[in-house]
Amino acid sequence: MTKRIKISLSVALVTIFILGFLIGAQGKKTSSVTDDKEIYQYLKTFSDVIDIVKKNYVEDVKDREIIYAAIKGILESLDAHSSFLPPDMYKDMQSETKGEFGGIGIEITIKDGFPTVITPIEDTPAYKAGVKAGDHIIKIDGKPTKNMSLMDVVKMIRGAKGKPVILTIVREGLAIPKDFTVVRDVIVVKSVKYKMLEDDYGYIRIVQFQEKTSRDLDNALKELVRMNKGRAIKGVLLDLRNDPGGLLEQAVEVSDKFLSEGLIVYMEGRKKEERGMKFYARKNNDYLGPLVVLVNEGSASASEIVAGALQDYKRAVVVGSKTFGKGSVQTVFPLGDGSAVRLTTAKYYTPKGRSIQAEGITPDILVDSNIERGKDKMAPIKEKDLSKHIEPEKKTDKDEGVEGKGQDRNGEGDDFQLYMGLQILKGWEALRGK
Repeated sequence: MTKRIKISLSVALVTIFILGFLIGAQGKKTSSVTDDKEIYQYLKTFSDVIDIVKKNYVEDVKDREIIYAAIKGILESLDAHSSFLPPDMYKDMQSETKGEFGGIGIEITIKDGFPTVITPIEDTPAYKAGVKAGDHIIKIDGKPTKNMSLMDVVKMIRGAKGKPVILTIVREGLAIPKDFTVVRDVIVVKSVKYKMLEDDYGYIRIVQFQEKTSRDLDNALKELVRMNKGRAIKGVLLDLRNDPGGLLEQAVEVSDKFLSEGLIVYMEGRKKEERGMKFYARKNNDYLGPLVVLVNEGSASASEIVAGALQDYKRAVVVGSKTFGKGSVQTVFPLGDGSAVRLTTAKYYTPKGRSIQAEGITPDILVDSNIERGKDKMAPIKEKDLSKHIEPEKKTDKDEGVEGKGQDRNGEGDDFQLYMGLQILKGWEALRGK
């Protein structure tokens, strides 16, 4: 086969692939003759570019690289959360939902052209090394990250267990950039943690919403009663701070543990099956006692679904700082070669119809994570700060909450939000009535 025939065949294959992708994305719109003509017109331009690259670029470019780059460009132009997952990335993502994956344990996004830490996951190498929410990563192993794509950043950070990676970080309060050496490991995230607080009050922290989160929460509720010598606990502090989210169905099941009935969350998207999709409580009545939910700027996605539902029904008092504001739904579409498309397909709403997108959940009682706000203060990263974020529909009229004031006297270190949450639980009957 001659080189010219090979080039023509490659262009044809790429064109067919992209055509199929675009037609699938367009759905019913492709039934319109006008729309069909427009698609073919731009596909002709696309195939011309591929042809020029194949014939004239200084080095040989593999067909797979061109196709992947084209798909990547399409998806990254849409919004901050749509992306292309090559086979290795898709495999890693599947491992993450099971609570085990390789890396250093941070949730990142792109802000102002640099990878920025949304939150370090608790008990991971990054968390232990001192990486903090809001850190800008300007270099990875000495390579500048300016304008690097999110997927490329993730590839550089991940690697073999035991191999270190050097993150050069800019942080408010640091006079110059600082290098953090983080040793990669197989990250095993324990989804649910729990302990007893003073005076028969229980504490449950959800680190991330994974496949077994609901089951682990069941166990935590039972264990708290056992740890309390069989006596019913007087109240629960549900800590969703720095929880980046995870699986939607697990957010629904967790909410269901604390609700006796009613709508938990609903979705609105373009596709018929996602239009008005609703999730309801199933009257499990797992725990209906006093409940305080702790949130902060690192609480995102599934965390906001839970906090929003419990807040709408006045089932819990939400305490802390305003949440991240990720109110969009991503659907993963596997492709034949082991890769996948992660596409924003809908937005979700709280039971009362509030859209969280770029707005977040405003706590009932606003409490700063550090009442003194010392030299390590950093501006939190939120959904509305991301490039190409989906704009909020409208501003809510909800009050901005009540500023919590006081001193840390609860013996829980400097965790003023936890202290305030515990005080609210102790005064539950006075605040809410029996």
